[in-house]
Amino acid sequence: MRTQQHANHHFSQLALPVSHPQVNTSASLNNGLITEFVYSASQPAFAQLLLPLLQHLGTQSRWLLWLTPQQKLSRVWLSQSGLPVDKMVQVNQITAMSTIDAMEKALQTGNYSVVLGWLPELNDTERERLQIAARQGGAYGFIMKPTNEQSSANGHHSTVKIHSSVYH
Repeated sequence: MRTQQHANHHFSQLALPVSHPQVNTSASLNNGLITEFVYSASQPAFAQLLLPLLQHLGTQSRWLLWLTPQQKLSRVWLSQSGLPVDKMVQVNQITAMSTIDAMEKALQTGNYSVVLGWLPELNDTERERLQIAARQGGAYGFIMKPTNEQSSANGHHSTVKIHSSVYH
């Protein structure tokens, strides 16, 4: 796993900027990026780090896509968070492997400024597919990885939790 660390930052991420000379005009402002965002459900990292970026990207003409298997976003939370509800698309109730394919296709289209996906562990080939797709569509792709310190210690699998108000 490749990790890029920046001075004065207190988090780890997989950041792989890519560029492509044939990206369409609206996507050319953003050359494509895949980032693995590892967060703890007990920490406010989502609101402090990712939410301002999503708010900024929401000002673009493109859509924001959430691939959240087994969960549904709360319209009230989206609205209260300053995210454009009218530019938000969510796909849930899909399998983990379908989520990888859906994220790849969504990134490629150029219709989305950002695609957030709660994905299973990726192999190098899958990660490369997402990198290429982000470059082609000039989109940000966030691979969301929740951690759950208590469950891990007890041998339970972690679950996707950001804040209870995020989902219905």
